[in-house]
Amino acid sequence: MAAAVRIRVTPKVMGRLRLASQGLLGTGFTRVPEAVRSMTAMQAQDLQSALWAVGVRVPDAGLSDVRGALDDGSVVRSWPMRGTLHLLAPEDLRWILNITTARMIQGTAGRHRQLEITGSDVEACRNIALGLVDGGRAASREELFAAFEAAGQPTKAQRGIHLLWMLCQSASLVPGPLDRNQQKFVAFDHWITTSRDLGREEGIAELLLRYLRGHGPATLRDFAWWSSIPLTEVRRALPEVSGELVELEYNGTQFWMSPEAAKLLDEGVPGQRSVLALPGFDEFVLGYTDRSIVLPPEHAQKIVPGGNGVFKKAVVAGGEVTGTWARQGSGRAAAVVPVPFDDSKPLGPATLAGLRRAAERYESFLAS
Repeated sequence: MAAAVRIRVTPKVMGRLRLASQGLLGTGFTRVPEAVRSMTAMQAQDLQSALWAVGVRVPDAGLSDVRGALDDGSVVRSWPMRGTLHLLAPEDLRWILNITTARMIQGTAGRHRQLEITGSDVEACRNIALGLVDGGRAASREELFAAFEAAGQPTKAQRGIHLLWMLCQSASLVPGPLDRNQQKFVAFDHWITTSRDLGREEGIAELLLRYLRGHGPATLRDFAWWSSIPLTEVRRALPEVSGELVELEYNGTQFWMSPEAAKLLDEGVPGQRSVLALPGFDEFVLGYTDRSIVLPPEHAQKIVPGGNGVFKKAVVAGGEVTGTWARQGSGRAAAVVPVPFDDSKPLGPATLAGLRRAAERYESFLAS
């Protein structure tokens, strides 16, 4: 039976609990793979944002450390859920795909009919691709597309990327080492030699537990959205893991988190004066279906202008998103420039000092 916490908390306290769960209060992780495993999956369709999302959680990590983890395969980047690229531990990719792939492919069926992609087309491209990456070789997207075209498989109008996506969904290919800011593709079984083997029910329970530990306090609906797993299956999985979690009631809704996060409520939740310069698409903002706890609804459009799915970089102060930021200039002249949500409330001296420290950490990350 899960422990339950029945105390009054504010939105900022909820936000700081999430910062703590995500390793964003400076005492999180010592190595890049450790941070990614703890988060389970980190949104990564924008590579530069994803690299900093890891770096901000590993205080001593530099850009080269995160890129190195992708180059040596201790972290992988693929499409495990929501049809969106994520970073995750290599041993987790196959069993998560086993849970999520069928639903994702069902969701793209109409688009694949428009692109005239059939099962036999995918199989033909699988044989071509595996021949190209045989023996541990890596192939660029351009090389794969050229091979597809030569075999009579068109790649225009997004047909090529959908074919590659299908090959990654079936664990035939996986994005591998970086070539500047693009990844080459490699054979899944060559690049990932050890995979966990979990059945669907066991896997959903495992994924739920790890999400709530790494993102909590969060709700079952948050997880169902994040994973694209039907809420009915999520609810069935909860009894399997609730004993390892703590329940928190907030505004009449049940939230779940790790015992370690819940303990902070007794000791005093840290981070009241914390200021972070988070990348766009960071899990702290994006990883929940209801973001209103940390992002005031009246300012949501300023983080995702026009609801276009492109998340801006976020300034987070004391557990609340208070504005956006941008890096202007380059080299020694580079500066992090904040854009507060409310122009009538300029940043105070303490917040500005915290932001300067966050900016210095970001510049140090880029330079190392």
